[in-house]
Amino acid sequence: MTDGRSNQAAAQLVLARADALRGNLADDFRDDLVEATYDEAQAIAERAVRQVRAPRWNLDLAVDRLVTSRIFGLPLMLVLLAAVFWLTVAGANYPSALLMKVLFAVEAWGSALFESWSIPWWITGFIWHGVFRAVAWVVGVMLPPMAIFFPCFTILEDLGYLPRVAFNMDWLFRKAGAHGKQSLTMSMGFGCNAAGIIACRVIDSPRERLIAILTNNFVPCNGRFPTLILLASIFVAARFSPGLASFAAAGTVVGVVLIGVFFTLIVSAALSRTVLKGEASAFTLELPPYRRPDILRVLYTSLIDRTVFVLARAVAVAAPAGAVIWILGNVTADGVPLARHVADFFDPLGRTIGLDGVILLAYVIAIPANEIVVPTMLMVYMGGKIMTEDVTGTSLESLLVDDNGWTMLTAVNLMLFSLLHNPCATTILTMWKETRSYRWTALGALLPLVIAFAVTFTVAEFARLFGAG
Repeated sequence: MTDGRSNQAAAQLVLARADALRGNLADDFRDDLVEATYDEAQAIAERAVRQVRAPRWNLDLAVDRLVTSRIFGLPLMLVLLAAVFWLTVAGANYPSALLMKVLFAVEAWGSALFESWSIPWWITGFIWHGVFRAVAWVVGVMLPPMAIFFPCFTILEDLGYLPRVAFNMDWLFRKAGAHGKQSLTMSMGFGCNAAGIIACRVIDSPRERLIAILTNNFVPCNGRFPTLILLASIFVAARFSPGLASFAAAGTVVGVVLIGVFFTLIVSAALSRTVLKGEASAFTLELPPYRRPDILRVLYTSLIDRTVFVLARAVAVAAPAGAVIWILGNVTADGVPLARHVADFFDPLGRTIGLDGVILLAYVIAIPANEIVVPTMLMVYMGGKIMTEDVTGTSLESLLVDDNGWTMLTAVNLMLFSLLHNPCATTILTMWKETRSYRWTALGALLPLVIAFAVTFTVAEFARLFGAG
C-alpha cells in the first residue's frame, strides 16, 4: 500500500514537472521534433544504404518544392482552386439551364395531364407547381455544379495534391487552434456544406473535428452561388465596361469567398479558446507521391458517394419547402396572399439589417435548400402564386431597384447574409448525424445566424451613418 502511494506521488511530481516545463517550449517545438526525427532517419539511411548509381532526378520532389513553397505555395493553391471554381460555375450554366428547361417541361406536361383528368386545381398546383417545382429548382441548380466540382476535387485528391493544400494551410489553422486538414473540408464545402461536414471525418481529433464541423457553413456552397453571382452581375459588373464586367463579377464572388475563409478562422479561434478549449494536436503529414488518377474511382467517388448522396438529401427536404411556398402564395387573407402578410411582418427586422421582409421570408422558406431563395423572392415581388422562372437583364434590375427600392447596401448585406446565415436543413441533418448531439447541432445552426445578423446590422448602421443607406 505504501509502495502504491509512493508511486502515485512520484507520478504526480513528474506530471507537475512536465507542466512546469511545458511553458518553456517554443510554439513550433512539434515541428522541430518531427524535423529532428526525419534528419536522424536520413542520417541512419545514409550510413546503412549504399547507392550503386547516382540518384535520378526526382520529379515529385521538384514539384513539391514549388507547390509547398512558402512563397509560391499559397498563391498557386488559390489559382488552382479559383480555376476549379470558375470551371464549376461557367461549366454548369448551360447544363443547368437545359436541365431546368426539361424539368419545367415535365411540370407543364404533368399539370396539363391532371387538368385533363379534371383533378381539382389546388391538387394540381400543390403537387406540380409547389412540390415538383421546388424539387426541379434544387436538382437543376445543384446537380450540374456538383457533377463538375466533385470530380475535379476528387481528381486533385487522387492526384495527391490535397495533402499539399493541408500542408500549406496548416500554420493558419494551427494559429486558430484548429487542424490543417480543415482546409480540405472547407474545399469540399464549396460543392456542398453537407459533404464538407462528412469530409471532417479525416480529422482524428474529436475537438478539432467538431470545430471544422461547426465552421464549415462559412464556406459558400453551390446553392448560395446563384444569389452571389446574381448580385455581383447586377450591382457590380454593371458599373464596369463590358470587357471587364465578367472579371469584376468573378472578383466580387471570390472576395466574398475570402471573407468566408476569414470568418472560418476567426470563429475557429474563438471556439478553440472557449467552449472547445484545448491544445492543437500534432499534425505530422508525410506527403504521398503524385500518382495518375484512377478515372473509374474518381467517377464512382464523386458521382455516387458524393453527388447522388448529397442531392438525395437536398431533394428530401426541398419537397416540403415547395409545398409551403405554394400554400403561402395561394392562400389569401383579406385578399392578400399569406406570403405578403409574412413578408410585411418581417419587414421592420429586415430594414434594420439593410434588407427587407421579402428577403427574410425567402430565407426562412429556403431553410430546406438555399437554391430556392432567388425564385421565392421573385415570386413575392411579382405577386405570383408559384415560384417564377428566371428573370434576367434589365427587367430584373428594374424589378429589384426601381420597383422594390434595392440599393448597393441591400446588395452588399444580402451577399454577407447569404454567406454567413444558418446552414440549410440538409447540412443541419448531416451535422446531427456526425455529432449525435443536439447541443452542438443547435450551436452549429444558430451561431452563423447570430453572426449574420450582427455583421449586417453593423454594416447597415455604418452605411446610414455616412449617408450611404
